[in-house]
Amino acid sequence: MVEVRLIEVREELLAENRQEAGDIRAELRRHGVFMLNLMSSPGSGKTSLILRAVRALKDAFRIAVIEGDIDAMVDAEKMVREGIPAVQIRTGGACHLDAPMVAAGLKELDLAALDCVIIENVGNLVCPAEFDTGAARRAVILSVPEGDDKPLKYPLIFSVCDLLVINKTDYLEGSDFDTEALKERVLRLNPGIRILLLSCRTGEGVSEWTRWLAGEIEAFRNS
Repeated sequence: MVEVRLIEVREELLAENRQEAGDIRAELRRHGVFMLNLMSSPGSGKTSLILRAVRALKDAFRIAVIEGDIDAMVDAEKMVREGIPAVQIRTGGACHLDAPMVAAGLKELDLAALDCVIIENVGNLVCPAEFDTGAARRAVILSVPEGDDKPLKYPLIFSVCDLLVINKTDYLEGSDFDTEALKERVLRLNPGIRILLLSCRTGEGVSEWTRWLAGEIEAFRNS
């Protein structure tokens, strides 16, 4: 009788990714560079949130960005226009950034001249949550127009993140978005997650986001 040989490609891929992510963490630690993996659906406000943070913190910290997109260089070009060092990674169809992609991006940056790298991951609430990028912290943005049911549909990303930013709170009035129900759902999945409400458009609550990021960079420096 001929036996079927099973090759677990996914498990092997994830194991290799974890190894690469560990190497990235070690390299960033040697340089004292804090890295944040920022994830969300398309259009939730990742780029705007990053720009707000860099503008507020540019006198205190040297920040660079790794942009992940299936195609185009629109977001990286926005960063460069602001004077922010940026590397664009075009995934060619992949719906996430993994550790090898991030490692390739980091090679294009002068880590000795940086305090922080922010990864703007590919817009997706599923795949990015599965792949360790070597980041010290992970954050997810959920915008009010997306609805408060996303933790029910995509629990993993809310389970693995250190921070949830609820963006576009200027849309709350007149909507059926239930902030308290969302918080309850998220905290049930991840009791340790920090939750911030803000509007990049109006600026309300943005200072809490920049304070959180500054605190994480400082804590990483001093650890």
